[in-house]
Amino acid sequence: MDRSTTLGGNSPLTSSTNTNPAASVQNAAQAAHQTVDGIADKASAQVDRLSGTAHRTVDRAADAAGSALEQAKQVQTRVTEAACASIRARPISTVAGAVVIGYLLGRLARF
Repeated sequence: MDRSTTLGGNSPLTSSTNTNPAASVQNAAQAAHQTVDGIADKASAQVDRLSGTAHRTVDRAADAAGSALEQAKQVQTRVTEAACASIRARPISTVAGAVVIGYLLGRLARF
């Protein structure tokens, strides 16, 4: 005798409790909820993974920006110190140069 059918000819997959339409709808709804929950869990894991990747990328960018800012401050300090040393070494030449540049800028502004 074939195991896929019962004596009454019904499939073993259908039972007497599933003949109730309300129970069938409830079972289908429960299966749909489980499917949606499974998909949501997978999507949540992907969103978490992408979020982590985005956070790491932003952290790297912030670290790079911090390094660039620190280097810019060091360059500014060196240029300022060099300018101060030059002014101290030749104060009259520096003032004369500033006067000439101011005069030329004033003449250009009149045009």
